[in-house]
Amino acid sequence: MLSVTYTAATYGADGYEVTVECAFRRSLDSFEIVGLPDAAIRESEKRIFTGAESAGFPIPEGEISINLAPADKRKEGTAIELAVLVAIYKSCNILDCPADDCCFIGEISFSGEIRPVRGVLGMVIAAIASGRREIYVPAANIREASVACREGVRIYPVEHIAQLVFHLTGKEAIEPADVNPYEQLEAYVSREDFSQVKGQYRAKRAMTCAAAGSHNILLIGPPGSGKSMLSKRLPTILPRMSYEEALEATKIHSCAGMLSEDTPFILERPFRSPHHSLSTAALVGGGKIPMPGEISLAHNGVLFLDEFPEFRKDALEGLRQPIEDKCVTITRAAGRVTYPSAFMMVCAMNPCKCGYYGSPSGKCTCKPNDIRDYLAKISGPMLDRIDIQIEMPELSFTELVNTAPGEPSSEIRRKVEAARNLSRDRFREAGYADYASRSNALMESDELRRFCDLDETCRKIMENVFEKTGLSARGYDRILRVARTLADLEAVDREIVKEDGIIGGRLKKQHLLEAAQMRALDKKYWKN
Repeated sequence: MLSVTYTAATYGADGYEVTVECAFRRSLDSFEIVGLPDAAIRESEKRIFTGAESAGFPIPEGEISINLAPADKRKEGTAIELAVLVAIYKSCNILDCPADDCCFIGEISFSGEIRPVRGVLGMVIAAIASGRREIYVPAANIREASVACREGVRIYPVEHIAQLVFHLTGKEAIEPADVNPYEQLEAYVSREDFSQVKGQYRAKRAMTCAAAGSHNILLIGPPGSGKSMLSKRLPTILPRMSYEEALEATKIHSCAGMLSEDTPFILERPFRSPHHSLSTAALVGGGKIPMPGEISLAHNGVLFLDEFPEFRKDALEGLRQPIEDKCVTITRAAGRVTYPSAFMMVCAMNPCKCGYYGSPSGKCTCKPNDIRDYLAKISGPMLDRIDIQIEMPELSFTELVNTAPGEPSSEIRRKVEAARNLSRDRFREAGYADYASRSNALMESDELRRFCDLDETCRKIMENVFEKTGLSARGYDRILRVARTLADLEAVDREIVKEDGIIGGRLKKQHLLEAAQMRALDKKYWKN
């Protein structure tokens, strides 16, 4: 007898539907599964048969053939096991229930329990998109899966094979999860706040600009100047994620197996701070089975690279293309996977090995060749991809003992969100369909000509900057992008919506000069 059930698998961060076809025939015992299964799926026979017997519903003797469609797409993981078991039960007439509207996801244990699997959120989204309205997932994954729930869709938590059989036969119903509990989830309230950072007003201004335009930023200064402290507070001034952004971030963390029952949904922007000893694959993504790296786990959030020059050179160079493309494609023999990686990069470093090069204290013990070799670990093309470079000097005693609180994160976030709204309004007025996800840091050449038009005074300023600093074309564009963000922040302070026919107003010389100053350190430290 032939039966059909539906399940899902993951490819990259996204899921796709898998059709399970089962043919059962009374004959000598045999089990065969086809459709490009991986090693874990080929081993599923023992788990399925033993788990079914432990649950009290053993599989009858016979010849069982399983086909996983689409047959030309490699299937990975154990999430299909529950659907395979239901298909076998239907073929053997143990279950006699329609399953055309159902999707079954889960791994089977020897005891008959349904174990959690990675990537459930992406699978559930794919199942709903394929028209399935009843979705069965491991009970341990229910909070994560229910985030994708909507009206007309029921998602059921399954703990055991027997529980599922009783539910499908109408003997004991399973209660479905609540419809989309996203509204009920509470965001994590951080104890970290910008008001705790003493002094460093230029660095705070640069961080505000970086947050408002989603610009990459590099902080250079001696130990104890507050580089890490300031960087870790950046998420507190970034705009809150939309539901769509949070869903994307959650899918990636789900695919990596980094969600728990306590954190089923990523509400706050991710902040990833990997150690400088990590490999290129861990940073960018990879492995025999391509998995997301730190840059994808930081999607829609912040990637903080502390001790920037200490990272492996090949790892840093691997960041260059994802920074530009906002995605990373990993190619292996098993296939090619693309993960999103739209992150803000924040880098922090000392100016030399000992950390005190250029310090007024004169404590630097490094030789000139040592300083040059240390700074040379950061390549020119990598520096070119960093919009803002800010020096953080040592704090004075007066700044340290000052007890007056600085500007709180909540107030800075208000300005940042208002500035981002101005940029989105510009993109929407210009007719860009993806205006909601765009930022000033992503402006292309045609957008720069349209939104960063320079009058004669501004043109002469940029010509002077270009000739004196030896800017590349990419560096020139990045100054314009930062200047556009500075103009938006000024428009927010002055409560200007539209000026000279441009939302946020035209660029002025003060915006260009400040933006150029934020790119001046490459000539101070990397002049040779």
